[in-house]
Amino acid sequence: MSRFPVLHSAVTIMTPLLWAATGGLFTELSGMLNIALEGMLLSGAFAALAAVYYTGSVAAGLAAAAAASLALAFLLAFTTLKLRSNVFITGLAANLFASGTTVVLSHRFFGTRGVAALRDGVGLPPVEIPFIGDMPVLGDLFSGHSVYVYAGWFFLFTAWLVLYRTPFGYRLRACGKYSAALASLGIRPDTYRFTAFLISGFCCGIGGSFLSLNLGAFVPGMSAGKGWTALVIIFLGGRRPQGLLAAALVFGFADAFSNYAQGIFDIPADFILAIPHMFALLVMIGVSVYEKRKGEVA
Repeated sequence: MSRFPVLHSAVTIMTPLLWAATGGLFTELSGMLNIALEGMLLSGAFAALAAVYYTGSVAAGLAAAAAASLALAFLLAFTTLKLRSNVFITGLAANLFASGTTVVLSHRFFGTRGVAALRDGVGLPPVEIPFIGDMPVLGDLFSGHSVYVYAGWFFLFTAWLVLYRTPFGYRLRACGKYSAALASLGIRPDTYRFTAFLISGFCCGIGGSFLSLNLGAFVPGMSAGKGWTALVIIFLGGRRPQGLLAAALVFGFADAFSNYAQGIFDIPADFILAIPHMFALLVMIGVSVYEKRKGEVA
C-alpha cells in the first residue's frame, strides 16, 4: 500500500512526459524543434487502444502505437527536411491532424466521438519489487508501477549512452551546433535529423500507448498538453538526459498535487486543474530569463 500517494502518482504521471521528452531531446540536440510531440502522443494513444481492443494483445498495441507515431514523425521529417517547409507550422499542422483524425477514427471504429474503452476495462498491472516496496518514500518511487515506468528509465539511460558514448550521438549533437563542419566532412546533417525525428516518433508512440492502456480507454485529446510540457522539460532539464528525469518528476508531482488538492482545498476545481499548466508557464518564463541573462554575461 502506498504511504505517499502523491509521490506514487507523480511517478506514474511523469512516465508519458519522460517518454516524449526523451524523444524530443534527440530532435532538439540535432537542431530541430519538434513541437509535434503532442500529436504523436495522441496518435500512439489511439492506435494502442484500437489494436488491443481488436486483437487483445498488448504487444500488438505497442506495435500499432509505435507505427502510428512513427508515420506522423516520418511525415513531419519529410516535409520539413526534404520539402523545406517551416518546422513550426508543420508541427502545428501535425498536432491538429492528430487531434481531428483520432476523433474521426474513434467514431469509425468504436461508434463514439467520446470515450472508447476496452472490453474488460483493465489497466496495466503494477510490478511490485520485493523489500523496496515496503520502504517509505523509496517504495513509492521505485515499486508498484507498470513496466512502462521502468522501461522509460531504461530507455532514458540508453539514450544517454547513445548520445554521449557513440559516434552516432556525437554526430547528432554536432548537427545542432556544427552542421557546416559536418557537411564539410561529407556527413549529411539532415540524415541524422531525419533519424532523430523517427526516434522521437517511436518514443511518443510508446508514451502515448501508456496513456490509453494504463487507463483502459481512449479519450479525445487525452494527451492534454503533455507534448508541450515535454518540450518545457527538455529545456528545464538543461537538454541532458539526467536533467529530463528530474524535471519530469517535478512536473509529475505538480500534476499529482493538483489531483489530490481538489478534495482538500476549498478552491474552484478549474483553478486547481490549471496548476500544472501555470507551473509550466512560470518555468518557461524563468528559463527564458535565465538563458537571456546568461547570454548577456557571456
